Amino acid sequence: MSKAGQIFKRITPYNIKKGIRYLKHYGVRGFYARLLERFEEREVEYQEWYEKNKPSEEELARQRKKKWKEPVTISVLVPAYRTPEAFLRQMIESVLNQTYPYLELCIADGSGENISVEKVVKEYQAKDQRVCYQRLEKNEGIAGNTNAAIRMATGDYLALFDHDDLLSPNALFEVASTIEKDKADVVYTDEDKVTSDLKEHFQPHFKPDFNPDLLCANNYICHLFVVKRSLALKLGGQDPAYDGAQDYDFIFRCTEEAEKIVHIAKILYHWRVHQASTADNPTSKMYAFDAGKRAIEAHLQRIGAKAEVSHTKDLGFYRVKYQVQGNPKVSIVIPNKDEKETLKKCLESIWQKTTYSNYEIILVENNSTTREIRDYYQELDGKNGVRVVYWDKEFNYSAINNFGASHAKGEYLLLLNNDTEIISPDCLEQLLGYCMRPDVGAVGARLYYEDDTVQHAGVVIGFGGIAGHCFVQQKRDATGYCHRIICAQDYSAVTAACMMVKKSAFDAVGGLSEELAVAFNDIDFCMKLRKAGYLIVYNPYAELYHYESKSRGLEDTPEKVARFNKEIATFEKKWPDILKNGDPYYNPNLTLKSQDFSLKRI
Repeated sequence: MSKAGQIFKRITPYNIKKGIRYLKHYGVRGFYARLLERFEEREVEYQEWYEKNKPSEEELARQRKKKWKEPVTISVLVPAYRTPEAFLRQMIESVLNQTYPYLELCIADGSGENISVEKVVKEYQAKDQRVCYQRLEKNEGIAGNTNAAIRMATGDYLALFDHDDLLSPNALFEVASTIEKDKADVVYTDEDKVTSDLKEHFQPHFKPDFNPDLLCANNYICHLFVVKRSLALKLGGQDPAYDGAQDYDFIFRCTEEAEKIVHIAKILYHWRVHQASTADNPTSKMYAFDAGKRAIEAHLQRIGAKAEVSHTKDLGFYRVKYQVQGNPKVSIVIPNKDEKETLKKCLESIWQKTTYSNYEIILVENNSTTREIRDYYQELDGKNGVRVVYWDKEFNYSAINNFGASHAKGEYLLLLNNDTEIISPDCLEQLLGYCMRPDVGAVGARLYYEDDTVQHAGVVIGFGGIAGHCFVQQKRDATGYCHRIICAQDYSAVTAACMMVKKSAFDAVGGLSEELAVAFNDIDFCMKLRKAGYLIVYNPYAELYHYESKSRGLEDTPEKVARFNKEIATFEKKWPDILKNGDPYYNPNLTLKSQDFSLKRI
């Protein structure tokens, strides 16, 4: 269906009302940007993908026949409150029709005098002993009602389930199989949304594996979430102080304590969208987003992180700004060959815009040929914190940066291309705040081309066969798939066009690998940091222009092509597992052929 056809199909009185509400919230420009993203034409449409990828009846029958050696019981927890009968029945049946039999459905009903829920549940209870029901004396709120369901539960694991949503028939089978294989404490799955009449599935959320920084930006884990019952009891269940974001707070506390967290990259949960749901009207439950903010703040306090949390324009998505501790020196390493005006623009953006003052600039001169640039170096050297060091060997990006780093006096290095220009005045603080965390090795920025389209918003291993930047050429005000352009998060790698790294971590992994002279050296470097136990963070609030590769030129000679192919082979040899198994910060259902997080072709 064409974009125009999609838009026409969705013109209903309710959607018009919804559009006006969003227009007021986001403004004309923001509303237009999100409208275009919503109706962006995709090579593979999700409804078609869903129908072809959902398990067949034959597969479901096979699952039902499986003999489990040591099956775990999964207690599905439902806090009910005046649930419409049709929704209630569909929810219950989606649980009882699971291909995995070792379950119980624990419904804690806070509906009060409304007896319709009780009547329907007892009807099912009479037919299936796995249905457990308690009518609460009063409505305890979502957290309190969920805790009542926890007290009812006898299973080994607990699954959180909203009273008007649906499970895929294979959901608990997949969860139980994962628990059996990985002995996980916590399991979560992918999810989508479904219309009230269940006729259309849309907005799938294909998630990364556990991503602690993305979790601080948004409750991306959400549904389906399953946790070992003993861990939930140890934590005291859900906290009513966070009602509206009680699951968010609970997920934080569970993941803080869990020894093993496993993500199942399959759509196993269907979030029903109707006019009263938060999924369809985010502004209807502002209290929930305020509770989400408090949940993040509580998490940060528990782990000892000093940071400021704020709402973004996109409700439910948060900004965490880590405070710079002390006043550490940052050594900015900039390789350069010729290109006086390019370098000058870069340096002036630092001097004129940067609000952080404790830095030095190490210019690594790389075989320039013009008298103009030599004179400029003499003008710069020893002024405004600039030192010029001279590399007189052949071009090798890794070796040049290692050489520059060897002259650094700072505790932190900022590897910076000469063809960049700072946009954010607090760019260094944004990078430094994350980089100072003990668990973070390197931090990357959001980079734009000169035309204000995205040049870099993180790196996925596998794009283009080896690795590539995310969301390339998306508009500057685009939010990207599931808002990932605008969310701070962990990735496998970020570009060294602007990368801050701990000097200690840089030295510990031996700097950049010099056998990768031109290509993939920054990706390889990030992989080495990850192997050493560090996180790699993309921070969208550190923004720069990147005019890209003006100094070196293109791979347009037989010699350059041969070198490029050799470096591909080197990378493949060093990191075969991630190339074979897939990037944990991406999702195997998404394509590697484009960088916009589109669905993989069926």
